[in-house]
Amino acid sequence: MLKVTEFIDQVVKETGKISWSTRKETTVSVMMVIVMVIIASLLFLLVDTALHKVVQLLLNLGVN
Repeated sequence: MLKVTEFIDQVVKETGKISWSTRKETTVSVMMVIVMVIIASLLFLLVDTALHKVVQLLLNLGVN
């Protein structure tokens, strides 16, 4: 039982050493992630649409 209480005591001490982000830092980071996800999504949409058009063009070459 002594080892368990010693472990818990060490966990509490180490938790006190953690440098927690402020609310503002967390909000800015979350907004940056959201913006980057939107930009990446639009980029993938553009590339996917372009590839779709190219493949469609190539497949229609044999039909005409």
